[in-house]
Amino acid sequence: MACTVFTIANQKGGVGKTTTAVNLAAALAERKIHTLVVDLDPQANATSALGIEKQEGRSLYRPLHGEGSAFEMLTPTEWPHLALIPSEVDLAAIEIELAQQENYLLRLKSVLDPIKNSGGYRAIIIDCPPALGMLSMNSLAAADQLLIALQCEYMALEGLGQILKVVDRLKNAGVNSALEVGGIVMTMFDSRINLAKQVVEEVRQHLPDKIFNSVIPRTVRLSEAPSFGKPIFAYDPHSPGAAAYRALAKEVIERFQLDQKGDAAMTGASDV
Repeated sequence: MACTVFTIANQKGGVGKTTTAVNLAAALAERKIHTLVVDLDPQANATSALGIEKQEGRSLYRPLHGEGSAFEMLTPTEWPHLALIPSEVDLAAIEIELAQQENYLLRLKSVLDPIKNSGGYRAIIIDCPPALGMLSMNSLAAADQLLIALQCEYMALEGLGQILKVVDRLKNAGVNSALEVGGIVMTMFDSRINLAKQVVEEVRQHLPDKIFNSVIPRTVRLSEAPSFGKPIFAYDPHSPGAAAYRALAKEVIERFQLDQKGDAAMTGASDV
């Protein structure tokens, strides 16, 4: 079966992007869908949120320079069906260095395509830096589907318009004509605040076919889980946050037909 590459991007920080990348991936893995998280943020928050220590030379820095393979960076996690390519601070230098290379927007695609085509994973989820720089643009060029994590506040709506324009430019320029906006995940929802409800409703009116029905609540447990190096399902499996991400995973599976039937054995990252 084909592998779908998702990138979770937003130029604004603190919107629940990494939380969504890690917990959506963990929820898919919980459903026995072989999933790979690619941490492309030099801050390495997704790496630490999955309980993996940052290690020099374990990120995609060297493969992006044509040195070695992304397969060498595959790192098993504690959770079955879930693997990681970690990040490290060296990736920060890529923002400058990639611009000097030929086909600089397609470097990540060329690095990830062998893994995508290996049959080892059904879903690859890329966690991007909170900026539309070189790494994020590479992730958009490599992805099949863009998932936008959008905080339930009005300022977030401005950022939504910006990233949708970037997608159109990449498609029109032929960088990734197949890229689609796969969906919008509303995060940090507080049901006590009318403004949050209004923002969700406005996105639902303007992009009814894109917004997911599952809304991620603002909860302390979701905020705490990364500091313990665990997805929410390992930290507090019966919490509202866990329920929300399980519901989101169900929608993602149905929307993108991520059926695990026929999946090959994971390549380079056995179920631990």
